[in-house]
Amino acid sequence: MRRLTYAEIDEARHSRGKTALLFLTDRCPVGCAHCSVDSRPDSPRIRDFRLFEQVVEGLCASSYGLIGISGGEPFIERRGLSHATERLRDAGKDVSIVTSGVWATSADPPEWIKKVIRRCGCLILSTDVFHAAALPDQRFIQAARAIAGQDVWIVTQVVDDEKAGALATGLLERALGKEWADHAEILRVPLLPYGRAADLFQPIATTPGRRFGACHLVRSPVIRYDGSTSACCNEAVILGRGPSALRRQCDDADELITAFAEFDRHALLRAVGDVGPGVLTLDPRLHDLADRRFKSICDLCWEMVDRLGDRADDPLIHSVANLRTGALG
Repeated sequence: MRRLTYAEIDEARHSRGKTALLFLTDRCPVGCAHCSVDSRPDSPRIRDFRLFEQVVEGLCASSYGLIGISGGEPFIERRGLSHATERLRDAGKDVSIVTSGVWATSADPPEWIKKVIRRCGCLILSTDVFHAAALPDQRFIQAARAIAGQDVWIVTQVVDDEKAGALATGLLERALGKEWADHAEILRVPLLPYGRAADLFQPIATTPGRRFGACHLVRSPVIRYDGSTSACCNEAVILGRGPSALRRQCDDADELITAFAEFDRHALLRAVGDVGPGVLTLDPRLHDLADRRFKSICDLCWEMVDRLGDRADDPLIHSVANLRTGALG
């Protein structure tokens, strides 16, 4: 597989129809306080492997060229992760995995883990003060060395603050030496006010509805191991938050492809993804949302989906969806 930098991932995520996310498991043994999906050691995991195989086949048959794999911690699902990465690679897909590195319990990981790593363009390896509270530094160091040893790019994901960035730099130097930038990069990301992380936001900053621009996450659907499919990359939706209109239940690969097509044609979702919900507040049916304050673009989008229902596919919304940000002045 070719090396895949985060810039390439981000470019694909900003392009409609390029990326999708496979939510492989709810379960994670780490228990970080900033987890946006509230993954726990006893959370659900794959139970119906036949259905999971259909999920993977649907992704293989889709037009999406880059498939991210997340959870939970994907590496606790040996059978599922091995199957998914092998089939996706054979289908010509680029693959990236988000992991805490909890699997790196020794300097030389099992062969099945090495095979999974080699099938990927990159691994997004998370570390920060929250991970450090549960995982020793040596775990990250061994994970980084294992990934680099398979000549796979490392995206080290940290919370967006100076302390986390310095911690990641130090760990990468210990793992890979002074030339660590030949093997890895550091990605700083904001915390999301969902799951256990919601307790860390006191108070939560809010923004008027009219101020929100385009949301590229709505261009990348999520498919869960149990066939639940959501229209965007906010994993809270796949776990049951937000309007039911943003989710579909798929029982085989064909139904998954149909769900992807429905999301792609949905005028409101296209408008949110390509122009932004702020412009939609000019619609008289949504005008009262212009000055209402929301803690995230997701909350505003969910309100619009709940309110418009089937009318989201009307000509006015289609017209807005066909606008481009540059045309708005």
